[in-house]
Amino acid sequence: MANSDISAAFSHVTTWVFDLDNTLYPPSARLFDQIEVRMTDWVMATLNVPRDEADALRSRYWRDHGTTLAGLMRNHNVDPGPYLETVHDIDFSPLLPDADLAMRIAALPGRRIIYTNGTAPYAERVIAARGLSGLFDAIYGVEHAGFHPKPDRAAFDQVFATDGFDTTRAAMFEDDPRNLAVPHALGMKTVHVADTPAPAPHIHHHTNDLSAFLTHLI
Repeated sequence: MANSDISAAFSHVTTWVFDLDNTLYPPSARLFDQIEVRMTDWVMATLNVPRDEADALRSRYWRDHGTTLAGLMRNHNVDPGPYLETVHDIDFSPLLPDADLAMRIAALPGRRIIYTNGTAPYAERVIAARGLSGLFDAIYGVEHAGFHPKPDRAAFDQVFATDGFDTTRAAMFEDDPRNLAVPHALGMKTVHVADTPAPAPHIHHHTNDLSAFLTHLI
């Protein structure tokens, strides 16, 4: 698709919704490597299972429920607060400021928000490390969705209703293709941000460079 065609496809957009992890920073930062270790440690300690079983549960719950936390809550009645505080207590030094990305996000016309399956305080720390603080009108975490995770429709409905934007005039940027199905159904433009494309009817665009893609929209 030509650059002018991309620009035209987004000309109606007045709200820009960004996922956080592996979307507003590159996967090469490997923050999730740290988070997954802490998840596995937490599952081991809380459920009293060996590491291999805890790691398998972490992975299976993410696959089947959208997040490991959702599986833990649904299957083990886990309190989300201590879990979320523990797994997000990581080293943010692998993240580097990105002045070009900051400039391009700031230039987007309209409202800019973050919606993550992490927590809002965690998101604040990530964007601070990336030099993106102050660019977003709102930040929504899993706590704002009643701890329902993306890709659950209930999670999107709760967060989007709270913000009150018109989904038919919005776009979503997300690294997990599962999490673009509901936005597409709600009339949003969808952009898959990942190294490898995952073609699907609910994905309008793919990019392996968010910052470069945004140059077509400003």
